Amino acid sequence: MKALVPIEVIERKILLIHGEKVMLSPHLAELYGVETRTLNQAVKRNSERFPEDFMFQLTADEAEWLVSQNVIPHRKHFGGSLPYAFTEQGVAMLSSVLNSKRAVEVNIMVVRTFVKLRKMIATHKDLSRKLAELEKKYDGQFKVVFNALRQLMAEPEPKEKRIGFIKESKAVYRTSGKR
Repeated sequence: MKALVPIEVIERKILLIHGEKVMLSPHLAELYGVETRTLNQAVKRNSERFPEDFMFQLTADEAEWLVSQNVIPHRKHFGGSLPYAFTEQGVAMLSSVLNSKRAVEVNIMVVRTFVKLRKMIATHKDLSRKLAELEKKYDGQFKVVFNALRQLMAEPEPKEKRIGFIKESKAVYRTSGKR
């Protein structure tokens, strides 16, 4: 069975806001094939199904941040109101309030995408934990390797240019800069 919406398209629409993986109402409306206004109306009519951990509205500053990060082209992209951000649970609830075959099909793909991302994050955390365990276990034998890796990962410190001269057998240094 061919996917209604490619998983890659859905992945690009999942954002990290307030430390939560979310999808914005305009993006969901596009995926579900409805107007954003229609999606928002359905949510407002069923507000008891969308507690704060399922959905929240973005602030004006957050919307501006999305523009500055090129997530959206312009704030006008949202129409006249600020968008809602839906967590995985909120997205799952949306298909029940939109009540269309397409909404159910798209919703299944979106939930699968969230699950895939969660697995990827878990794998990354697991890998980090295993690396830390290896570092503890083999720290003595591979200390040079771990130190080299840390140095490669560390950002270089900016070096100050020093101007030096000898005065009465003592080295005196002065930092170069504006005079």
